[in-house]
Amino acid sequence: MFTYDTVVEALNGLRSRGFTIDFNIAFDKLICNRTGICLNPSEFEIVDVYRFEGDTNPSDEDAVYAISSSDGKVKGVIMTAFGTYADSISADMLKKLSMHS
Repeated sequence: MFTYDTVVEALNGLRSRGFTIDFNIAFDKLICNRTGICLNPSEFEIVDVYRFEGDTNPSDEDAVYAISSSDGKVKGVIMTAFGTYADSISADMLKKLSMHS
């Protein structure tokens, strides 16, 4: 597993490793607005997770997930905030993401 000191380092490192699609969580699926690619929780695997805490506020936490489709043809990233700014997600998506915390 690679290590990164910042979110930007993680995103750049993952892109250089082929994780080029930027996904967003859309409640019960991952979607790339640029390409229209959509993945349900059963259609992707989490390859790596990188967590970062803010320097001034430990509760200001971000996570970067390296995602691969089950068939390995699509590789991308999602970045999420936790706590007050966390996205609203389905129970299935929460279960999938929390398995890798």
